[in-house]
Amino acid sequence: MFVDKVEISVAAGAGGNGCVSFHREKYVAAGGPDGGDGGDGGNIVLKADKNMSTLMDFRFRRKYSASGGADGGSRNMTGRDGAELVIKIPDGTVVRDKATGAVIKDMSGEDEFVLCRGGNGGWGNKRFATPTRQAPRFARPGLSGQKRDVILELKLIADAGLVGFPNVGKSTLLSVVSKARPKIADYHFTTLYPNLGIVYVGEGESFVLADIPGIIEGAADGAGLGHAFLRHIERTRLLIHVVDVSGSEGRDPKEDFDTITGELSAYGAELASRPVIVAGNKTDSATEGQIEEFRAFAEAKGLAFFPISAVTGEGVQPLLYEAARRLRELPPPVVFEPEYVDVKVASDVSTLEIRREGGVWLLEGEWLERVIRGINFGELESRQYFDRLLDRAGVNARLRELGIAGGDTVVAGNFEFEYVE
Repeated sequence: MFVDKVEISVAAGAGGNGCVSFHREKYVAAGGPDGGDGGDGGNIVLKADKNMSTLMDFRFRRKYSASGGADGGSRNMTGRDGAELVIKIPDGTVVRDKATGAVIKDMSGEDEFVLCRGGNGGWGNKRFATPTRQAPRFARPGLSGQKRDVILELKLIADAGLVGFPNVGKSTLLSVVSKARPKIADYHFTTLYPNLGIVYVGEGESFVLADIPGIIEGAADGAGLGHAFLRHIERTRLLIHVVDVSGSEGRDPKEDFDTITGELSAYGAELASRPVIVAGNKTDSATEGQIEEFRAFAEAKGLAFFPISAVTGEGVQPLLYEAARRLRELPPPVVFEPEYVDVKVASDVSTLEIRREGGVWLLEGEWLERVIRGINFGELESRQYFDRLLDRAGVNARLRELGIAGGDTVVAGNFEFEYVE
């Protein structure tokens, strides 16, 4: 089954907590603090795999989590770092932020990309020892790892793409010029997913050709299969527009050509400006008048026209030579630039929310929650450290700017304090 768009949730590992410990050894008096740091959480890493051609692996598993770091230990032992989680995706997959749709990374020709970073490990109490605070009874907790909801969108990497109405012979042409073996039958929508084939033109020269199925009138608005697969044309450098010049299905090839061109324009202005070669297929059942009439139509638009018969192979080789010549002159496939701008991490003090309800000042935010987890409010030095931390972070200054007065009640997490000027 071909799957080219999925939504997944990823979460990097949290850092381990720092340890509160004091060195205790026979004949060693006042050994001092020896609590070690927690280990860092594991990252979520995307790895492009050229052997994958679909996102089928993500159909039944949508949540991925890396392991967290281990807590620090006594005797200054640092906790083990969490193992990173490597997620393999097809080469050419575009990673987008689910909420905004912005491009985070285009995994075209990229080996690896860190999608979510693990949280840093917390400091042990050894880190907080100073000449005036020789026995700190508190440590810092580990930070949470990054979490994201993302969309994985596969855009095939092909040099040239075959476009046209269903049943005009695109799949037959691909099977003739490459070793690809798409399903071929005499009914519409035989091809249900894009097929790729490598076309060898001469010694040392080849290009990748894609058969893009299901483009009909209204495809850009979701009709048929075209809406699902138009994205795969975005990377192609050259379009080979295949038409049935014989009109074997009772359709006018000129109207077909204009309809498909209009759908490409409706999907994106860039597609409409993509270089095009016109392949007039089924010449084995067309009259000379039909072929020449369409030749005049295509050339009037400034397009190169090649009459071919995919069934007999007549005229196919000149078409391939022209495609290879044009590709040599065109720039490399498009790579989508990152658009996503990451917001401030939740551990940033600037995300702290301060509001007043009645005579009570409420402090809320993940930064504060993380700080409180590392404070032992039953120990004087730990409370003093908490006060200094709020002062250095500018929280006290913000409270004064908002009009707090001595004696006002401040609620932080599950703790209630009296503000003292």
